[in-house]
Amino acid sequence: MQSTAPNPWAPPRLSSRWWPVFLRNLLVWRKLAIPSVVANIAEPLIWLVAFGYGLGALVGTVNLPVAGGTTVAVPYILFLASGSICMSAMNAATFEALYSAFSRMHVQKTWDGIMNAPVRLDDVVLAEMLWAGFKALFTVTVILLVMLGLGITHSPKLLVAWPVLWATGITFSCIALVFNALAKGYDFFSYYFTLVLTPMMFLSGVFFPREQLPAPVLLLSDLLPLTHAVQLVRPLFLDQWPTHIALHFGVLVFYAVAGFWLALALTRKRFAR
Repeated sequence: MQSTAPNPWAPPRLSSRWWPVFLRNLLVWRKLAIPSVVANIAEPLIWLVAFGYGLGALVGTVNLPVAGGTTVAVPYILFLASGSICMSAMNAATFEALYSAFSRMHVQKTWDGIMNAPVRLDDVVLAEMLWAGFKALFTVTVILLVMLGLGITHSPKLLVAWPVLWATGITFSCIALVFNALAKGYDFFSYYFTLVLTPMMFLSGVFFPREQLPAPVLLLSDLLPLTHAVQLVRPLFLDQWPTHIALHFGVLVFYAVAGFWLALALTRKRFAR
C-alpha cells in the first residue's frame, strides 16, 4: 500500500527540542562574537553619525504629529536614531536568517546532521527563527547603549522599546526564512535586499516623515512591517507612548505567524525532494 506524502502545509509540530539547536548556534557564535558585533553595529552607527550629525546640521528639526493632534519639533538625530534602530533589528535578523541559515541548511548540511538525532525539521526552523531574533536583540542592545552614551536619548520608556525591537527581529527572521527556503545560492538573496528591504527602508519613515509621501505610496507604506515597528518605537524615544498599539503590534504578529508558516511549508517541500 502506497504511503501518503506528509502535507507540507500542516500546522507546525513544535517541541522543546529547538533549544539544543539554538544552543549549538550560540556556542559556535561565541567564537566569533567580537567580529560579529563589529560587523552588525558598524554600518548603522555610520548611518547615524553621517546622517544624524551631518545632514542633521542642515535639517535641524523635524515636525512630528503626536497624540492629541499636535506636532512637536524633534531634533533630526533623535528622529533618525529612533528609525535606524528598527532598521538595525531588521537587518541583523535578516542577515542571520538568510546567509547564516542557508550555510547551515545547504552548504554545511548542518541541518541534515541535526535531524539524524530525534529532532524534527519544524524544531530546527523554529530554532533558526529564534536565533535570528536573538542576534537582532543583541545588536540593537549594543546600539542602544551607544546612543545612550552619545546622549541622543535618555527616555526611561526605552525599556519598552527593547521587547518591541525583539519582536521586530522575530518578524523579519520569519520573512527571511521564506527566501532562505527558496534560495539555490547566495546570489538569490540580492533580489530580496534590492527589491524588498531597500525600498522598505525609504518608505517606512526611517529617514524622513512618511507624511511627505504621495497618498498612493503612503497606503503602500501602511502595509510594511517596518513602518509599524517604527511607529511603535519612535514615540518611546521621545518619552511618549505610541498610539494604535494593538494595530501596529498586530501587523508584526501577522507577518511573523504567516511568514513562519510559509517558511516552514517551503522548507518541508525542499527537504522532501
